[in-house]
Amino acid sequence: MKKALWLQLLSWTLGIGVIAVALSAWSEVRLTGRPLTAYDFFPPLGLSAFGLMWTHYTTGALRRIFNAPPATLKVYFTVTSWIVLVLILLHPGIFVTKLWLDGFGLPPISYLTVYQDTLMRIALLLGTLSLLTFLAFEFRRKYREKSWWKYVEYANIAAMFAILYHGFTLGQELSLSWLRWIWLFYTVTLAGAVIYNEVNKKEAKNE
Repeated sequence: MKKALWLQLLSWTLGIGVIAVALSAWSEVRLTGRPLTAYDFFPPLGLSAFGLMWTHYTTGALRRIFNAPPATLKVYFTVTSWIVLVLILLHPGIFVTKLWLDGFGLPPISYLTVYQDTLMRIALLLGTLSLLTFLAFEFRRKYREKSWWKYVEYANIAAMFAILYHGFTLGQELSLSWLRWIWLFYTVTLAGAVIYNEVNKKEAKNE
């Protein structure tokens, strides 16, 4: 009981923490006294969404490490998954809409017009592909028992690392040295959590 309560408290603390980190970075970069535009409001949504998804992988690994029942984090996963869904739709949605209102057209034309740098274009492409992958994961309730579903899960793992590159390349907030260190921490711990979760799943199947 204490183990489950500890994991629940930790998960909510991490969830609130990653959102606080995103908002702190956003306020430091954007709240400089100049007028805000729609371009200033979509970045923290992406930062928060990634942070929450990072907590899903890391707390999932901790649950397995402490051998807690899957239901331990069910409420946290359910609530934050809905929040993530809203955030990952609003993050590009606000950006695309603002580009269109400013006369740049719709993607991919608007992206190619605004971003001339090749690495930035790659980061945008990866962001778009990652969004589609994350949305595909929303069908897990219907297809999770299918033999091919594991490939959707692998694609989501790849998308998480693609978003890391997306953020490092395009995110103005990541010009902050302290946030870059936090994102490096996200990278290392995400990799560790993914490896542990996959090894644990394989061992469970072989038992």
